[in-house]
Amino acid sequence: MMIKLSLKFMFKGSITALVSPFNNGKLDIEAYEKHIDFQIQGGSNGIVPCGTTGESPNLSHDEHQLLIERAVKISSGRIPVIAGTGSNSTEEAVMLTKYAEKSKVDAVLVVTPYYNKPTQEGLYQHYKKINDNCGIPIIIYNIPGRSVVDMTVDTMARCYELKNIIGVKDATGDLERVDQQKLKMGREFLLLSGNDENTYEFNKRGGSGCISVSANVVPNLCSEFHNYCNNNNFDKAKILFEKLLPLHDVLFVESNPVPTKYSLNLIGKMSDEVRLPLVRASAKSKEKIKAVLKNLSLL
Repeated sequence: MMIKLSLKFMFKGSITALVSPFNNGKLDIEAYEKHIDFQIQGGSNGIVPCGTTGESPNLSHDEHQLLIERAVKISSGRIPVIAGTGSNSTEEAVMLTKYAEKSKVDAVLVVTPYYNKPTQEGLYQHYKKINDNCGIPIIIYNIPGRSVVDMTVDTMARCYELKNIIGVKDATGDLERVDQQKLKMGREFLLLSGNDENTYEFNKRGGSGCISVSANVVPNLCSEFHNYCNNNNFDKAKILFEKLLPLHDVLFVESNPVPTKYSLNLIGKMSDEVRLPLVRASAKSKEKIKAVLKNLSLL
């Protein structure tokens, strides 16, 4: 358990769920590499390539692997890389996880299998199969709003007994889960929020940080907020959280990562191109996004 505790302190703070830039239907690797440098220079504590925000369901295996490789290369040990390797297919998740491990990532983020609607036993066996086929830390990604299934605290505790499972990205939106998971799994269990908008209370209850969408746009402010939290300076954290809350909200005015890519386009980082079935932000949403960015002095 001491090894898992040390890993908890490695993966904390503001960890950016990276977007995957596109240009004319293809990956824009130049923009991607510059975006990673932007994150590191802004103080981000880690990056997650190929997660939901990276439009992972719309990436080919070759693209998925390329984005992981480049993230490791560009970060060059400066910050941890947690690769998204989840799938509704257990065999595919195993394959992607093994490739990520070979690419020298620091950990993997594995979403609960979507669409299939497995039982709690099915969820356990899914993670056990991945665990048994790799030797790197695994973070469970529990997001019932997208995957339909919700891993219970008891099933999570069972998974935590596996050698590579170290914690959870909790996107349930239920803050009581923080207390329940901490009580059941103990202080070594890594608790990361998957919802920027609840991070203040999440961290106060014992969370260690967030795998953040907003950090794509304001890595410096998100990093500063989580640093305050991890140093128990919740008065300053609250002031900054309230400043950031309109951004957290507007980045979900349409499906993620559509508003984030439009925001990054406005500040000159990349195209706002997304892949179908996602489409670019509507005119009404664009006005809302512009207003928030102006209030943050980004425009």
